[in-house]
Amino acid sequence: MTKIIKNVSIMCFHDELCQVFNALMTALSLLREGSKVTIFFGSRGINAVHKDKVKELKCLPDAPKEIGDAVMKKMEEMELPTAEDLFIMLIAEGATVLACPLNVSLFEMVPSDLVEGVKVADPAKYYKEVVIQADMNLTF
Repeated sequence: MTKIIKNVSIMCFHDELCQVFNALMTALSLLREGSKVTIFFGSRGINAVHKDKVKELKCLPDAPKEIGDAVMKKMEEMELPTAEDLFIMLIAEGATVLACPLNVSLFEMVPSDLVEGVKVADPAKYYKEVVIQADMNLTF
């Protein structure tokens, strides 16, 4: 059986850990099936690629604390990789991870604040060469 290889664009606009985790795990799964994967973080998602803020992401922060804490505990019990670990795997395995330059500025970040391997996107190039060319555009 041959693998179906796709060009995949994934956009993550959230800093809620469950959404970020889903975006990263989807990207990793597609990458490991042979797809070319580019992940773009914009809006509040920019916090997910900040090297310090990524460690503070929470699941369901708008829900009662005990619900969010229960989800975080369950994720630990399942020994799921952390978001930081997923970034390392994705970048090492060939995914392109981009940060929106507008949101880098709006959230008063500089490129050195980003997780190692994350690049600041050139929006015109990203939309023209990645989004328009993609076989799949996924948004989280």
